[in-house]
Amino acid sequence: MQKIEFAQSSQSTIGVEWEIALVNRESADLCSVAENILNQLKDEAGLAHDEEHPTVKPELLMNTVEVVTGVHTTVADAAEELRTNVRMLNEVAGNHGVDLYSAGSHPFAAPTLQPVTDKDRYAKLIDRTQWWGRQMVIYGVHVHVGLDDREKALPITDGLINYQPHFQALSASSPYWGGEDTGYASQRSLMFQQLPAAGIPFHFDSWSEYEAHVADMLHTGVIDDVSEIRWDVRPVPRLGTVEMRICDGVSSLEDIAAITALTQCLVHDMSLSIEAGYKIPVMPAWFRVENKWRAARYGLDAIIILNAQGDEMLVTDHLRSEVKRLAPIAEQLGCSEELQGIIRLIERGAEYQLQRNTFAAAGGDFKAVVQENVSRMKAV
Repeated sequence: MQKIEFAQSSQSTIGVEWEIALVNRESADLCSVAENILNQLKDEAGLAHDEEHPTVKPELLMNTVEVVTGVHTTVADAAEELRTNVRMLNEVAGNHGVDLYSAGSHPFAAPTLQPVTDKDRYAKLIDRTQWWGRQMVIYGVHVHVGLDDREKALPITDGLINYQPHFQALSASSPYWGGEDTGYASQRSLMFQQLPAAGIPFHFDSWSEYEAHVADMLHTGVIDDVSEIRWDVRPVPRLGTVEMRICDGVSSLEDIAAITALTQCLVHDMSLSIEAGYKIPVMPAWFRVENKWRAARYGLDAIIILNAQGDEMLVTDHLRSEVKRLAPIAEQLGCSEELQGIIRLIERGAEYQLQRNTFAAAGGDFKAVVQENVSRMKAV
């Protein structure tokens, strides 16, 4: 069995990945011009077109780019780097007649008509997954948090899954799919889990058990590389991080900062607990599945299962108590203001709610939903 090395990383350092769609300025429909925009960015950076831009990357679809940060110790610094790069991207996108849009899904674009980026691994994914793969017109936000010890990776993966419904409810922004209301707060979360090696991670008692699982997936051809495991939370051995991938796309930088702060605080708190000899609770498998479904369906109105005993609470009430509990950790990490953004998000409403309100106020106009999202992206 091949050993999986876990890279050296400083505890609780962070990095953020923000998937952003490109929409036509006139029609508000998706626009597959990512390659043109990336090439202009590379020209301006003095890079050849076959080189990779350091902060703006291609994604599965040609209507999508991903803005990534470097490694930071504070949420404020990560957010500022995102702000700088999104402003740069906004300017270049304007030269191509497109705007930036970020939500879990586009409200009316035809999913199966979106061209796929010309890369072997994407072509293989679509060939293998067929209809489901062609539906993946979805966007998310991912947060990496550094771990100083490999033995923390799997317990903290379990720990973050305990908060899956919290992150899903806060970020839910995909109520519409192909021009109709799905009745869900997050269609994206349920759509994405249809891919092989996606969805809720398995529980592993040891790193060697995780290595054996990866080896089996490689041997049976489910994946060609460990990076193709696309769980909602996953260890990332090459970076020495745990990656929280639960969230729908988010159009407010303040909301991204709040979600990043909550992730960083939870991971740091769990790390301290492990160091003190405590074990991270593991929820029963069906509770994990049920919590994800409840948050995807009901968003901020979800009543979630808190523990193995089956105690329940409204997700927003639990979030308020967790923000209060984590306040000393946030102060230690320098993200107190950003963590309070969770409360502001709850009081304002999640984006799935804003989308439905906009749609109703505009008399059933999906274009208005996109334009309202675009306005927030321009305000970054």
